Amino acid sequence: MNNMRIASKAEIVYRQMLSNEMMQRVEAFGALLLACVADGASVGFIEPFTLNEATAYWRRKVLPSVMEREVVILVAEAEGCIVGTVQLDHDTMPNQRHRAEVRKLLVHPQFRRRGIARALMVAIEGHARVLERSLLTLDTRTGDAAEPLYRDLGFETAGIIPDYCRDTHSPRLDATTLMYKRL
Repeated sequence: MNNMRIASKAEIVYRQMLSNEMMQRVEAFGALLLACVADGASVGFIEPFTLNEATAYWRRKVLPSVMEREVVILVAEAEGCIVGTVQLDHDTMPNQRHRAEVRKLLVHPQFRRRGIARALMVAIEGHARVLERSLLTLDTRTGDAAEPLYRDLGFETAGIIPDYCRDTHSPRLDATTLMYKRL
């Protein structure tokens, strides 16, 4: 946590992370996910949630897809600390090779409201274009702070599914907004 306070004044660097480096830094990804879930992010996990569980998600679910080049992972770093990340899953069925899914846009709570999420989204769109994807999809908890960001970036609402996911800190069920953007 001390590194995060120091890094909060640092310049943010954005880049793609390849599987070999991701493997070496999987605990840092786990720490970022843990901080976001503790802050209430609706990204698939509920409290209680441990660093071991967070690290296992990256090691077991994300890293193999990055190694197979099915998922692009971008990071935002400050003084070498991972303060944000987003994934682009482009491992689609043959009739869907024109689209990709944006997943797990995460920004450490101490680094929010600085344009990091927007910069990561703009960068991931660039990767989608390089991969010749003309449609991006994503989902977000209805009413979350990210929803207006996605709209500002040109995403449109396809629909809302009620009671889609459990709240991070309570048994309440929340709706999810499905969104898309044509590139």
